[in-house]
Amino acid sequence: MKTMSTIFAKLTGSEFDAMVDRGAFDGLEGKKVELIRGELRFMNPAGPIHDDYIEYLNLWSVVSTLGKQAKIRVQCGFVCDDNRPESDVLWLHPRRYGRIRPTARDVMLLIEVSDSSLSSDLREKADIYAEAGVQEYWVVDVPSSRIHVLSESDGKSYRKIEIAVAPQFLSPSCLPSAKLDLTDLFSVT
Repeated sequence: MKTMSTIFAKLTGSEFDAMVDRGAFDGLEGKKVELIRGELRFMNPAGPIHDDYIEYLNLWSVVSTLGKQAKIRVQCGFVCDDNRPESDVLWLHPRRYGRIRPTARDVMLLIEVSDSSLSSDLREKADIYAEAGVQEYWVVDVPSSRIHVLSESDGKSYRKIEIAVAPQFLSPSCLPSAKLDLTDLFSVT
């Protein structure tokens, strides 16, 4: 009797980039794909709560940086070593990225809104971001109305983890004058 074995091929970041450049995912309207640890991962479509938080954080980011102190990107991918995550909000060093993909070194602040993906965001993605050297990573924990602030990457993990809750104001280390009002953020009706 013949048995069938399953063969999985892991992709590299450059192979994924080439697929994107050739339009390999163009027929997936409404679906996003990211490369995590060599695997293609399809992301669930965002619901209204997730969209609302991203819209709020995007507006706060643009207003806080005056559109000049950081380049704000929403739901965009970036080069994170051999991974290609699609983060919710990125604060990048202010320059044009038209012909190149931003890298982890360009990231000043990375924010993920977590409505149903908290475990993955705090474990797997946190490890990926820390390994790549992203210095500050916020996970907006929607169900618990708090933000996990991870910072001080040592190249493997984050050495500093704090939790911010209302009525606090939270500021990124790259721009302490930018104050996020957590009471207002979590006042979704």
